Amino acid sequence: MRTLKIATRESPLALWQAENIRDQLKRTHTGLEVEILGMTTKADQWLETPLTKIGGKGLFVKELEEAMLHGDADMAVHSMKDVPMELPEGLVVQTICEREDPTDAFVSNSYENLESLPQGAVLGTSSLRRQCQIMQLRPDLHVKSLRGNVNTRLRKLDEGEFDAIILASAGLIRLGFSERISQTIAVETCMPAVGQGAVGIEIRENDFELMQLLQPLAHPESTICVTAERSMNHHLHGGCQVPIAGHAVLFTDPLGRPRLELRGLVGDAKGETILRAAAQGVAEDVEKIGIAVAKDLLAQGAGEILAAIYEKSS
Repeated sequence: MRTLKIATRESPLALWQAENIRDQLKRTHTGLEVEILGMTTKADQWLETPLTKIGGKGLFVKELEEAMLHGDADMAVHSMKDVPMELPEGLVVQTICEREDPTDAFVSNSYENLESLPQGAVLGTSSLRRQCQIMQLRPDLHVKSLRGNVNTRLRKLDEGEFDAIILASAGLIRLGFSERISQTIAVETCMPAVGQGAVGIEIRENDFELMQLLQPLAHPESTICVTAERSMNHHLHGGCQVPIAGHAVLFTDPLGRPRLELRGLVGDAKGETILRAAAQGVAEDVEKIGIAVAKDLLAQGAGEILAAIYEKSS
């Protein structure tokens, strides 16, 4: 059996995710050898520049994808919220693993929740999606750009640069920082990013042996939900670093049939305009549900909002 190589960023969270996949593979397939290939991406190098100015979150995965295409790695492990809608020719997201908590987390050393922040407080986030929703709720806050890995962001909070910061709950939980979460923000207040909390495994589309090895790691329910969210985003022609949010959940109707509900959101960076849409259907119609939500948002004017954001960032 061949030795598999996993390409990953070298941030603590990215390494945790890659090591977790490595350990699952080795537990599932006795005798399998799996190595970690740590890499530094352009997005990791330009930490003082907002992502919208350097090309968006796609820069978190570009070097990892090139390593696969050149044969230096067999797979790449990503946070699905960082994965662009369009993948390079020859690559596919083969496996979506069980999703962690998809919510956003409010973290502060002085305040219990978002509502208790005083007027003019400095709130840190790198996400236009979070910014637009928070600014609609609390336009009195001063939202300041915050980049870096989870540990760096927590350090900047602890050094007093911010009164509070917002991070993905999943990253804090996975790194053992659950106690730092002051408030889990309800999805009705701040809808998560598309794919947030889910880990995906990208491989070459013709690596059929690896597809079989990865099959036990796939989580059907998480795959359905993330696929619906990405279908919506793809139809909106949205990237990973624009104010688009999506949250899908599976539930059972009174007749015991599996159903999917998807909610979507598009807003401007200042939170002056936020559009919302939702749709339900049978779980098998996952992509149709995503497209239906996107069409509703576009009919409300989402295309014009996104075009203005892209023009401003170019």
